[in-house]
Amino acid sequence: MKKILFPFVLLLLIVSCKSQSNSNILENPKTFSSLSIDTLFKDEISIRAIAIAGNKVWYAGSKSKYGYYDLEKKQNNLKTISKENLEFRSLAQNDSSLFLLNVGSPAFLYKIDKYNLSSKVVYQEDHEKVFYDSMQFWNDKEGIAMGDPIANCLSIIITRDGGNSWKKISCENLPTVVSAEAAFAASNTNIVIKENNTWIVTGGKEANVIFSSDKGKSWKKYSTPIIQGEAMTGIFTADFYDTNQGFISGGNYEKLTQNYGNKAHTVDGGKTWDLIAENEGFGYASCVQYIPNSGGKGLVTVGASGIYYSNDAGKKWKQLSTNANLYTIRFIDENTAIAAGKNCMLQLRFL
Repeated sequence: MKKILFPFVLLLLIVSCKSQSNSNILENPKTFSSLSIDTLFKDEISIRAIAIAGNKVWYAGSKSKYGYYDLEKKQNNLKTISKENLEFRSLAQNDSSLFLLNVGSPAFLYKIDKYNLSSKVVYQEDHEKVFYDSMQFWNDKEGIAMGDPIANCLSIIITRDGGNSWKKISCENLPTVVSAEAAFAASNTNIVIKENNTWIVTGGKEANVIFSSDKGKSWKKYSTPIIQGEAMTGIFTADFYDTNQGFISGGNYEKLTQNYGNKAHTVDGGKTWDLIAENEGFGYASCVQYIPNSGGKGLVTVGASGIYYSNDAGKKWKQLSTNANLYTIRFIDENTAIAAGKNCMLQLRFL
């Protein structure tokens, strides 16, 4: 009886402790061994920004194009919003509206009604150095977009009224960036939001994480060990599973197969970062995403090396596809994701 009871009590204690520390951690996360790929549509468009809302996958891309794919009707609805040849790499949404923001100058931030697709420009910025990289919303009213520096700080604009108006944050209220530190508009994942917490990642001369715990009212800067120092090195993508566990990736865009100094993780909310899987797995990565309901163990990346998967928080990686034409990915559930890139959108099923 004692021999049976003691292990049982010990097991209860272990489960209890783990539940108190992090109820989302799974002891045995799913292991995927293969990938099923369905092409949703092909078109002459480069897509680096997508967002999923119900049965619709909203996307924005090159040649002033945006639209949505209806997963239920299996129908693509492609639109052109401007006669100018705008390159949209930032996309965000709230309950009623979609927001698009192009790279380069002048920068136009469009607010689009999701139901009738009417649109208007709610922010515009003209400067030779203007280059916006990413955009997200905290909630239905408050959102943020970030871009390369014009002065000695990142360009950060914020809305508090549902996207109707946007205000740029003064450099006096932001961490200073060094010369030639900027960001990469690779997959609309330069900004990550969890609750009121916001992380922004940079690259170039330095690769840092800029953090706010109060929806952009105050900011701190944390250094990272990701490869840096050259124009095309640094952090290209980031994701957080919760407010503590996070992953950053990228590397050297001019050395696409270089697989060291390009992956790092944190367990303290981004204050400190450790390189992981050195000289293993993928090279340059355009986008990294945590797999839902994986306890922070499941990760997927897309980029120049194809599609890679980890079920141990990034220590080991398995290549599931050699497709190097995908730039961004978002999960619908723990087995299904949407990926997009050069002239296509795909549905991925992890098996």
